Amino acid sequence: MRYQHVAIEGIAHVLPPHTITSEDLESRLTGMMRKLGFPPGTIEKLTGVRERRWWDPGVKCSQGAALAADRVMQKCGVRPDQIQALVNGSVSRDYLEPATATLVAGQLGLGPGCMNFDVTNACLGFLNGMVAVANMIELGQIETGMVVASEVTREGIEHTLTRLDGAEVTSDDFRNNFASLTLGSAAVACILRRADRSSSPHRLTGGVWKADTTHNDLCVASHLEMRADAHGLLVHGVDCAVGTWPLAVAEFGWNQAPPDEIIFHQVGLTHFVKTFERLSLPLDRALVTFPYLGNTGPVSVPVTLAIGEAQGRIQPGQTIALFGVGSGLGSLILEVKW
Repeated sequence: MRYQHVAIEGIAHVLPPHTITSEDLESRLTGMMRKLGFPPGTIEKLTGVRERRWWDPGVKCSQGAALAADRVMQKCGVRPDQIQALVNGSVSRDYLEPATATLVAGQLGLGPGCMNFDVTNACLGFLNGMVAVANMIELGQIETGMVVASEVTREGIEHTLTRLDGAEVTSDDFRNNFASLTLGSAAVACILRRADRSSSPHRLTGGVWKADTTHNDLCVASHLEMRADAHGLLVHGVDCAVGTWPLAVAEFGWNQAPPDEIIFHQVGLTHFVKTFERLSLPLDRALVTFPYLGNTGPVSVPVTLAIGEAQGRIQPGQTIALFGVGSGLGSLILEVKW
């Protein structure tokens, strides 16, 4: 999958106002942890997640996404009437219907000629949304499109804490719900534009993907609960990611010119280290955000890119690998010439 005409006009993010530490969560589970023999500091020790962000109570997915979208439109000088497609890639959503993208579009005042829809694919939703918009640009169907995502995890984690605080909770219950305690909230938006109409030098050049749907039951979530086989996700998720990387190396010639920066999905420390070790990739080539953001799902890769740009780590002329992994299982890698 290659693109000749797709530019990343700009990217912007919004972080929620409340910082919740892993110690804060464990303080809600003191009785359970004592009963089951888990020492204080277990969450951070096992995952590397020190803290995560929460929105105010009642904030909806569409509101966070609209905040990020407005920020990137202001940054790029793009008017609402210029957006011809809006794709939301969040796991979180306001309702089953209508599409959250329509709610974001309404809050932004996007025009009647804008196509609005959601792409749901676990932690790959945002990258899949980029592919959908890039395809429309490459085909000449639109000139400008936007991808948004906002994760709202507060309510789900609160319900998880309540369940785990019950008198009958077991070690299996804790293990099955453990991944929920690593989740964080954030919002991000990216504008893609036809290159000959863009003022940005950033180019989306293409992508590769790999699926392993024989393991589609390892992480199952509803609005208020996420149950995950942590060991299975680690083993098979890393296998899927490791199997996707050689496809990108062959497609983009990375043996001769490897990426300057690898923006990898921020699940936690063990997934990160094992993937990079098996691929013999240097850990210092990847910006790490999970210690202070947690796992923000499909927001994870683009928000890390946005933070890297804001910090000055991502520089013009660099080759960037956007390396996503999602439950289901699947992996998608996009190349960006920044």
